[in-house]
Amino acid sequence: MPANASGRDFHALQAAHTTPHCLGWLIGPSSVRKTRLAHRIPFALDNDAYAAFIHGTPWDEAAWKAMLDHVWQSAQDPLWLLMPDVVADRDATLRSWERHYPHASLFGWPLAFAVQDGMTADDVPAGADVVFIGGTTAWKWRTLETWCAHFPRVHVGRVNTTDRLHLCHTSGAESCDGTGWMRRGSGDREERNSWRDLGRFLAGEYQEPWFSAKRTAHHPPVCPHCSSTSLSARDCAECGADLAINKALS
Repeated sequence: MPANASGRDFHALQAAHTTPHCLGWLIGPSSVRKTRLAHRIPFALDNDAYAAFIHGTPWDEAAWKAMLDHVWQSAQDPLWLLMPDVVADRDATLRSWERHYPHASLFGWPLAFAVQDGMTADDVPAGADVVFIGGTTAWKWRTLETWCAHFPRVHVGRVNTTDRLHLCHTSGAESCDGTGWMRRGSGDREERNSWRDLGRFLAGEYQEPWFSAKRTAHHPPVCPHCSSTSLSARDCAECGADLAINKALS
């Protein structure tokens, strides 16, 4: 889900793909009225909590509820609705679920629960239909496979490269989103290349990357961020960077 992308590149990519339902929208309160919902394009509903967190502004509960009413009146059902969460705060997110569940459940849509740093499978409420992996970046990628192993429907937030798309796919995630696909230059070559990369991935043309240059028994792979050799299959134990490592690493 290239979040909020509704320009010609998005529509051209969806039209060209053999299974167009692989590409959809993640729509939040700030963009729902700017987006013309279409039956041929699957969509899910965000809560804009992460955007508020990044900008240091209070989360707008009224805007979130207005979005629910607007979508309900459109007579189109989302894939799921992300319940309000508090970024990287386990206890506050659990309290937010309890507070907003009675209202959100009235619409009859599947509900997504955003897991945060420190949470385990036991923290996911019984009423949650989808696990949305939020939290900090390093924690998200370190725990991805665990969530996918415990729950049949998992969505991964903030996925903006084909390497990470591949990691989500092979781990068993149902869906993911990212804004980076159309924020790499506002129409310049870099942005066009990012859309091209996404199209190639959807067409099955992705090739799993080598983690570093030549690797032999005498030259083990190193982290490109901190040069540490303390690596697991998914991340760097030294700096926490998430890594897409070639299978030849083992």
